[in-house]
Amino acid sequence: MTQAEIKLCSLLLQEHFGEIVEKIGTYLIRTGTQPLRMIVNDTGLLLDQVKKALCVLIQHNLVTYQLQKRGFVEYEAQCKRILRILRYPRYIYTAKTLYSDTGELIVEELLLNGKMTMSAVVRKVADRLTETMEDGKTMDYADVSSTFVRLADTHFVQRCPSAPEIPESPEAPPPPAPTLVVNEKDMYVVPRLNLIGKGKRRRSCDEEENGEPKAKKQKRDGESLEPPPDDGIYWQVNIDRFHQHFRDQGIVSAVANRMDQTSSEIVRTMLRMSEVTTSSSAPYTQPLSSNEIFRSLPAGYNIVKQVLDQYLTLLADDPLEFVGKSGDSGGGMYTVSILSGFGSRCARIFRLLLRKKHLEQKQVEDFAMIPAKEAKDMLYKMLSENFVSLQEIPKTPDHAPSRTFYLYTVNVPSSARMLLHRCYKSVANLMERRQYETRENKRLLEKSQRVEAILASMQATGAEDAQLQEIEEMITAPERQQLETLKRNVNKIDASENQVDETIFVLESFIESTIRRP
Repeated sequence: MTQAEIKLCSLLLQEHFGEIVEKIGTYLIRTGTQPLRMIVNDTGLLLDQVKKALCVLIQHNLVTYQLQKRGFVEYEAQCKRILRILRYPRYIYTAKTLYSDTGELIVEELLLNGKMTMSAVVRKVADRLTETMEDGKTMDYADVSSTFVRLADTHFVQRCPSAPEIPESPEAPPPPAPTLVVNEKDMYVVPRLNLIGKGKRRRSCDEEENGEPKAKKQKRDGESLEPPPDDGIYWQVNIDRFHQHFRDQGIVSAVANRMDQTSSEIVRTMLRMSEVTTSSSAPYTQPLSSNEIFRSLPAGYNIVKQVLDQYLTLLADDPLEFVGKSGDSGGGMYTVSILSGFGSRCARIFRLLLRKKHLEQKQVEDFAMIPAKEAKDMLYKMLSENFVSLQEIPKTPDHAPSRTFYLYTVNVPSSARMLLHRCYKSVANLMERRQYETRENKRLLEKSQRVEAILASMQATGAEDAQLQEIEEMITAPERQQLETLKRNVNKIDASENQVDETIFVLESFIESTIRRP
């Protein structure tokens, strides 16, 4: 765990969960697995504060626990999972693209709460969607449930591990911590729920201040005081499935750039056919026959079987090996290779070294057609930045410079790790810059929020335009311009974070593929 990663984890925890949770999380990242007693002693926090912080971290899968043989429980931070907080907006946007607003809110609620029952998610999302609808319109629970089922069928959401039911025995005391298990067969099975109802709008402040008992309110709203039928069955976002989707999109885009749109559509169809049956860490998709691929092409996509076979042959013969042939049955069996070539948009010399593997300085000058002085300067600069490495091959045992070959080469995995480290550092800097911008304009932001609240209240009571104009003028023209500049800067920082995270995903995927590659 590098210092840049630790710093980024700390910033993410502080921004999303506050100082106490950040302190506990950072402590576990730096010290490794620790029992509760050590966490309390070393952080100086109260026992109750530590327990609540650990509950929050466990709820969001950021910390795991393990029961030791001696009977005490140890807690361990999941650094990689903490870094995934950075990718939450991308998960939510993908859900919106695939499953519209309902899918977006389902994924957003699960990410915000860590784990939820299906019934709780459906009610919450239906209420939120109803709030955005015109008066008189509501969102039906059945529509939200349908989208939830689709997300589970495509494995974007999954069941959480649960504690097995153990009959209570007076002789054997319960364990200090439950052992959670997951049934692979039931991981994506949605419980049969008869959720009947519609989303509800939030009541006004006047209606809430009448002191109505909670039980009476629940009865009036149609909510039962009994536990829901899916009580104890919790769901979470399947992050690996989203990563698989991102990877598939990258492969389709690479095929389109390399060949044409028809080739990319064929590969997209193959990936869609095997998205549920292929593990996110598998090097290849499940074999698919040419006949199956032909039948699964999008409706209205005019391509005959013979042309499809020609495209599949071209894809299989391409040096980058996006598609591989694994048999001849069913018109030919084909797979999509997940470990495709690692593209690079680096300078000409870097691309040259990637292709030729080892070159002397004179060869670099000749092949790249770059003047000697310029090539020398560029090679030394890349050498100092660890993008290329220098290998000495002596002709004689004395290692005399005049009788030694000096070969430049590129260690791609090492370069990828270095770039990944710089990306983590960049995101941490961007987050600190956003916090600085917000902190410097805190007074103006609070004033703007107060004015907006007053305007919303007056509009709700039917205030006249002149009154509203007078309230709006509480923020002067220079202040309004300053707010616009702040908004523009923060938006740029947010966009930059998302762009850097896309690079992080590509680099992490490449590094993981080199580790898995035999």
